[in-house]
Amino acid sequence: MVTINDVRAVASPLPRAYEVLVRDRVKFRVGRIVFVALSRDETEMGFAYPKEAREALIASDPGKFHLPVESDMRFHWVRVWLAEIERDELEELVVDAWRMVVPKKVWREYLGA
Repeated sequence: MVTINDVRAVASPLPRAYEVLVRDRVKFRVGRIVFVALSRDETEMGFAYPKEAREALIASDPGKFHLPVESDMRFHWVRVWLAEIERDELEELVVDAWRMVVPKKVWREYLGA
């Protein structure tokens, strides 16, 4: 199980990423684009994910992954229960979400680091 502190440890050091508090919810952004958001009770995390692949991800483990709320369905977004993932999976989800919102040049520099 991971916590908000684990999410911070992965997301905060990513180039151009920063944390904000919006309506009592912790979110991580690059510019104005949110790539990770935590629920108010910090039990679930929404993250950027390709729309065309989200049904397959959810089908792969419906006890872990679920669709966003109806108002967020238009976005590239999926949610996960934090109690159901381990640190290595969290890192993969957060870094992949961040990769979706940064310029390719930043991603390439990150890989070279």
